[in-house]
Amino acid sequence: MQLAFTLFKYFPFGGLQRDFLRIAQACQARGHAIRVYTLQWEGDIPPGFEVVKAPVKALSNHRRYEKFADWVRKDLAARPADRLVGFNKMPGLDLYYCADPCYEDKARTLRGPVYRLSGRYRHFSAYERAVFAPEARCEILMISAVQQALYAKHYGTPPERLHLLPPGIAQDRRAPANATEIRADFRREFHLAGDDLLLVQIGSGFKTKGLDRSLRALAALPEALKRRTRLIAIGQDDPKPFVSQTRALGLGDRVRILKGRSDIPRFLLGADLLIHPAYNENTGTVLLEAVVAGLPVLTTAACGYAHYIEEAGAGRVVPLPFDQIGFNGILAGMLADDAARRQWSASGLAWAERADIYGLPERAADIILHTKS
Repeated sequence: MQLAFTLFKYFPFGGLQRDFLRIAQACQARGHAIRVYTLQWEGDIPPGFEVVKAPVKALSNHRRYEKFADWVRKDLAARPADRLVGFNKMPGLDLYYCADPCYEDKARTLRGPVYRLSGRYRHFSAYERAVFAPEARCEILMISAVQQALYAKHYGTPPERLHLLPPGIAQDRRAPANATEIRADFRREFHLAGDDLLLVQIGSGFKTKGLDRSLRALAALPEALKRRTRLIAIGQDDPKPFVSQTRALGLGDRVRILKGRSDIPRFLLGADLLIHPAYNENTGTVLLEAVVAGLPVLTTAACGYAHYIEEAGAGRVVPLPFDQIGFNGILAGMLADDAARRQWSASGLAWAERADIYGLPERAADIILHTKS
């Protein structure tokens, strides 16, 4: 079959983008042709992919997305595809991969009624309804049970159109046989002494992921513990506000902020704790990537995958509403307790051996290829 995929922007280090690539490649491996419609593509194009960049411009994002959807519709009329799979919400999709939280719920719980008079609201509400309304034909690939319930609440989407996928943790995130050697090499490279402690925070969108909370917690550590602790944050975002916050908190060279990169498994093996105090997060794939690497996790209950941390016994989940002082204390306790971190690491690795957390791409491909267009 000829399969068409749409996503507004591709770059190598986004969670949505990585899921798209692995699902498309799973379909390609079964012998199907892949065409990708996008507004922006950064990085290499996989062999055999046809990437089509829509030549549309507009002053606002939502107007640009409208023009993009119209351009894609016209191109498909001239060059049909057997399936149209969207990774952003838009009309005309046969299938939608739902990595975003429910927009309607956010508009009604986090915004005032005046917001719902805006053009931005009308656009995103209409595009979400085009996917989730009861009368729509789109099949929906869900990755969060919490969000599935919210969509059903606001739209009454028939449950048979909602397909909940298992997590899709890449096998290269699992701790390899030479993990100890990789860790030692990594810590030499980053000049970490034997008793130094390294926190890592990984994910694009530093504000949403709570990097400000992490910096405040680092600054609040007891002095002796703070002298031993460093933080590396990695992601595609503007670091300037957080560099300023680092200076204001007097953290100096204790913090490094790096751009997205392809060697994340080395950081997961070389660190002592993943810190991820997100404000909101549909899933939080990096939480499970840390678990399968044997890295303990400190996160918030705002993450859709936070329940796996508790299920695996692989760290701590901070309840909502978030309390910074309480979070500071939990971080200090986790860093001071070497035995507890060893236990969280061992429990996570044991759980990763038996858990169904690797099958997302293949299960998504099954649904895509067996859904009638």
